[in-house]
Amino acid sequence: MTGTPPHTPHPMPSAPPARTPDGTDHAPHHPGRPRQLPYYEDRSPGSGALPPRAWYARSDAARISLHGTWRFRLSACATAEDDAFARPDFDDSQWQELRVPGHWPLMGRFAAEGSYEGGDRPQFGGAPAYTNTAYPFPVDPPRVPDENPTGDHRRLFDLPEGWGEGPAVLHFGGVESCARVWLNGVELGHFKGSRLPHEFEAGHLLRPHRNVLAVRVHQWSSGSYLEDQDQWWLPGIFRNVSLHRRPEGSVADHFVHAGFDHVTGHGTLRVECEPAGRVTVPALGLDLATGESATVPVRPWTAEEPHLYDGELVTPGERIPLRIGFRTVRFEDGLLKVNGRRILLRGVNRHEFHPRSGRTLGPETMRRDLLLMKRHNINAVRTSHYPPHPAFLDLCDELGLWVIDECDLETHGFAQQGWRDNPVDDARWEPALLDRARRMVERDKNHPGIVLWSLGNECGTGHGLSAMAAWMRERDPSRPLHYEGDRSCADTDVYSRMYADHAEVERIGRRAEEPLPDPELDARRRGLPFLLCEYAHAMGNGPGGLSEYQRLFERHERCQGGFVWEWIDHGLRQRTPAGEVFHAYGGDFGEELHDGNFVCDGLVLPDRVPSPGLLEFKKVIEPVRIEAGGAGAAHTVRITNLYDFAGLGHLEFRYVYEVDGMPHGHGWLEVPPLAPGASATVELSEPPEDEPDDDGERIWTVQAVLAEDTAWAPAGHEVAWGQLAAPRPATTPPAATATPRRGEGNVIVLGPGTFDATTGTLGYLDGVRLDGPRLDVWRAPTDNDEAAPWQPEPRPATEWRRLGLHRMRHRVDAVETGPQSLVVRTRVAPAGTSSALRTVYRWTARHDLLRLELSVDPEGDWPVPLPRLGVRMRVCGSLGLAGWFGGGPGEGYPDTRAAARVGRWSMPVDALQTPYVRPQENGARPGVRWAELTRTDGSGLRIEGDPDFFFAARRWPAEELTAARHTTDLRPGEDLWVHLDHAQHGIGSQSCGPGVLPQHRLEVAPARFSFVFSSLG
Repeated sequence: MTGTPPHTPHPMPSAPPARTPDGTDHAPHHPGRPRQLPYYEDRSPGSGALPPRAWYARSDAARISLHGTWRFRLSACATAEDDAFARPDFDDSQWQELRVPGHWPLMGRFAAEGSYEGGDRPQFGGAPAYTNTAYPFPVDPPRVPDENPTGDHRRLFDLPEGWGEGPAVLHFGGVESCARVWLNGVELGHFKGSRLPHEFEAGHLLRPHRNVLAVRVHQWSSGSYLEDQDQWWLPGIFRNVSLHRRPEGSVADHFVHAGFDHVTGHGTLRVECEPAGRVTVPALGLDLATGESATVPVRPWTAEEPHLYDGELVTPGERIPLRIGFRTVRFEDGLLKVNGRRILLRGVNRHEFHPRSGRTLGPETMRRDLLLMKRHNINAVRTSHYPPHPAFLDLCDELGLWVIDECDLETHGFAQQGWRDNPVDDARWEPALLDRARRMVERDKNHPGIVLWSLGNECGTGHGLSAMAAWMRERDPSRPLHYEGDRSCADTDVYSRMYADHAEVERIGRRAEEPLPDPELDARRRGLPFLLCEYAHAMGNGPGGLSEYQRLFERHERCQGGFVWEWIDHGLRQRTPAGEVFHAYGGDFGEELHDGNFVCDGLVLPDRVPSPGLLEFKKVIEPVRIEAGGAGAAHTVRITNLYDFAGLGHLEFRYVYEVDGMPHGHGWLEVPPLAPGASATVELSEPPEDEPDDDGERIWTVQAVLAEDTAWAPAGHEVAWGQLAAPRPATTPPAATATPRRGEGNVIVLGPGTFDATTGTLGYLDGVRLDGPRLDVWRAPTDNDEAAPWQPEPRPATEWRRLGLHRMRHRVDAVETGPQSLVVRTRVAPAGTSSALRTVYRWTARHDLLRLELSVDPEGDWPVPLPRLGVRMRVCGSLGLAGWFGGGPGEGYPDTRAAARVGRWSMPVDALQTPYVRPQENGARPGVRWAELTRTDGSGLRIEGDPDFFFAARRWPAEELTAARHTTDLRPGEDLWVHLDHAQHGIGSQSCGPGVLPQHRLEVAPARFSFVFSSLG
């Protein structure tokens, strides 16, 4: 995840710092300080661990899970010499209890639900801490502070009956950031590499009863310098801990090679194994020795049709189930191809996160994530910025997602010092880097879903990365390599960028990007396929500009898609002292250094509720395009297959015909078989004979839905949709019949409305209490309005505040009554400037309705676009039900409205809000023709607009929304605040990416728009 300006190519590294003759680390000499570094500070990856091997979900060998309640002691410092706690007879009865797997900062003084239980804040390291790029400790590699929270863990366990003697392996799936391990008082070793597996030989130390496993975990270590990955710093044993019996002849490692020839339709299987054994695949009739190969007709594996063959690997000591997917990944013709075809990645970056348990995830949460992805048309995952739990990769194979598997490596904090001392450019760190590469590749090499290995993220450049790349290419030449941080692409097979704007992507698509200084490297890079490994920063309300990106991916073959940053908001579930639930972000735990809510930048909210951004993304990346049949083709729809491999036989197409949002016909469409990339024009049924004979708005909605149940969604699930509209009838303003008259007191009565004679504001409409409407240009800035501090100026919200748009003042210059109108002339402007908006409200009426025409004319200099342009008013809070005809059901803004389909929608006003972790502008419905606010008895207020407008209603004013920092800061008032906007400024993704595209900016210009108000009931 980026948090600084883009990298420039790093110069060639200088000579590495000196090492001792035996290659060990030593601290610089200081009088009175020991020279030898403690194990948690040395640069080595660890000691005592077994070589890495492929992971598999289950086998016939016995396993013991060591999850559950452990004894735990937390120390403020790394008491490395005090290992008495590892003795089997050590008395831990006074220690706390701790759940493993888990993170200790989320336990103890934090209740099981994840709420802080009061009292003093925990000591440094005793609470979650969030930074994006900065290290939360002094940068002095490989040293870390003495204030190094250290958790001592003890687990007592017995062996099951029949376990027997012989080899056994103690397995750790993930520990942050450094662990030292003892079994029955004997030290096994230590390790770093938080999100990678480590195993130790343990059989010779086991006894039938009262085995004692002791683990010391340090929050900070030399490994922390390699794990600056834009997430919560959360120490602990957070993945599986288990004991595996390994009888003589068990599988030490195995490598499944399953290629596919798209020309012949044959797959070739070869399985390497130590020791030798046999492989059977019953569905293919295969029974072959390991090391042998066989070529047979197969169904290939793709993310669209993830066909897996069940097999078995048998050695003298073990039987391992295999799930084999045949596919071939190649860089060919300047493109990334799978099974001979270019693929388009519709992807997301995914951190492992749960709002209660941090990076400890159960299989049900992983499956839920992937089902949500598949149901929202996502076909690819980048495992930012480390290998995920291996069970997640099993699910990707099963359900079908392309995967970029990324190494557990990021050194982004060194960018703040010009990459000085960067570990990837220091030969002393090379063993640690290679260890991380090996542990990822060896663990995950048998997953067909993985199509790219990634060296890591935002590490600058250096010889260490080149060494990793060379090892990966030798070990697994079947997969290309990815790394974004080196613009020269010297060690990669794809050109990868973060947050390139649309114009740059266009240039890259044409292979016309800015040249590199080295002609040879430039020519090589220009021939590579292009990915946006991060784009469309999904922080808060947004991201905008998705549709424009997707069209670039479809227009230019070289542009093979990208990965939205990111999947989930990392808000930690908390409660206020009053018991109200909210989600905490950086700074909420008293961190010395933090990056605020930059950790909340996902397509799903912390509780995994889809945000409007995810719904927008689903629509934009639909694998089927449904659009009007073209000029002169009345009642026809054009269907285009945008899948890479699949036809459309798994889909059914249905339509609904509506008049003014009311259904008047439906049916099914016969769509011919379409190969990927092919299109067909299909006729729609004629409108029914009994349709209303009036000037209503006619719309056909066509849906592509699953014809049968799949592993990821039931039959009837909507994959894609499109709307076709007949030309809309012109609106006719209601004729004015009422004449303004003076009422009792200081009021003017015009038709059903009562106005204040001094201010010209509407107070009542047929008994419905109102206050307003009056011109409004301010919105509570979104995260994208605020923009990242490293973004180039102007930053929208900064400029809006500088100009004073959050403190506009209104002056009434005249309230004029005519024969059939009430005219209010005003000047709206901020203090300290001569810029203003001259606004004229012209009211006309007949006995049952009021019409408001507004004219807005700017005066002076307006150097920035407006946040919004419309009116707001306060109405009675009892009008709690909203209904409208227009875009919905969710929110939408000028550049985030692809998912808004035209229809009649209804929901409580409270449900209109999107509870972004940091409150901000939200909830506007676009393209609204009319809206109603009603009570339970149906009485209330109706508003019609000309032209269509953005409609929003909430129980707090924009000023309170602007000031709020968490959802619990918003207190519903007695009234509703209603926004009727002629226009809104776009959203963009400037919280970390490009700003609003020119066509979506709300530039200051004269405007004319109108509304009609009437009462209901």
